[in-house]
Amino acid sequence: MLGENQIDFFKTQGYLVLPNLLNQEEVQDYLAVYDSILDKTTKNNSLRSDLSGSPNGDIGRERITQIMLPSTIDTRLKSRVLYHKTLVLAKTLLGNDMAFDFDMLINKRPKTNATTPWHQDEAYWIEMPDKRAISIWVALDHATRDNGCLWYVPKSHLKPLRKHIQKVKNGPWHCQASENEAQATPLKPGDCVMHQGGTIHYSRGNTTTNSRRAFILNYRPKSMVALERSQGFDHSRKRKNRRDPS
Repeated sequence: MLGENQIDFFKTQGYLVLPNLLNQEEVQDYLAVYDSILDKTTKNNSLRSDLSGSPNGDIGRERITQIMLPSTIDTRLKSRVLYHKTLVLAKTLLGNDMAFDFDMLINKRPKTNATTPWHQDEAYWIEMPDKRAISIWVALDHATRDNGCLWYVPKSHLKPLRKHIQKVKNGPWHCQASENEAQATPLKPGDCVMHQGGTIHYSRGNTTTNSRRAFILNYRPKSMVALERSQGFDHSRKRKNRRDPS
């Protein structure tokens, strides 16, 4: 599925775009599941939040809807093609011991113009001796600069973690970065972009009249998934991140 040049780019730059991970029939299938989960507010409200910092569960005001662990809401998801394809990618890029860690949905609603701030996924983790991790971000709509495609700071995964702060209670973590040092990654429906846990990224707000729906799957070494679970870290928000001692 991947050539040596692609593997080398991912390892050196910290991210990689892969076109056509899903065909258009598969995209439509996932959109139906995605929208069904978005509508099941009574079932998934504890897993749902607004990444823009709006109150949890305030559905009418949501701007960036994040739903953690959608495969626990629709248990058929893990048997579908996307989970098989992304596991192969994770193992190819980071080793055969890579295992499924968690999944999530993120929807930037039309005309909301709320940014996802610059951050590194590693800022949300507990301390782990093996930091290999990959996030596979699958576009179900066109992802453009105007509606919130991802921007990456190349090679940032090779440097120390930047300082992160939380500007809004229950909101996302931020670090300092800018588009001047980053590369945008526009995607078509069915394309994906993959990044490492230490790669700095962000996205602009959605100024268009269309949604920007993304399906994200995350993988890390099986032993590190076990370590997370042993410390009560299951990505369900019971424990928010390594800065949260609860």
